[in-house]
Amino acid sequence: MTVRRAADVPFETVPGGTDASRQILLGSDEMPNFAMRRFRMEPGGGMPLHTNTVEHGQYVLRGSARVRIGDEIVQVSAGDSVFIPANVPHSYEAQGDEAFEFLCVVPNGPDEIQVVIDR
Repeated sequence: MTVRRAADVPFETVPGGTDASRQILLGSDEMPNFAMRRFRMEPGGGMPLHTNTVEHGQYVLRGSARVRIGDEIVQVSAGDSVFIPANVPHSYEAQGDEAFEFLCVVPNGPDEIQVVIDR
């Protein structure tokens, strides 16, 4: 059994993001099959359109954001769950006056990230 306090896990800057950071709450050292990460995007921050080779399961903790998944744009806020299939382009744009935060669960293993040039 592993118990980690989020306050003890440092945030790291997310490469390619704008005012975006993450914590690895539980990684491959603690869980053999999945990683649990916490993302934070400050107001106006976000992530550009990109793909991952692994699927994402997400739960919004606070704030709101405009999320693009494929060709669809959705507004999400605290209490919403989001599924992003592998290899589907997606992006985030934090909305409002508070930080947008969500938990993200992904399979452990190789994950290739590609920024998508939107035409």
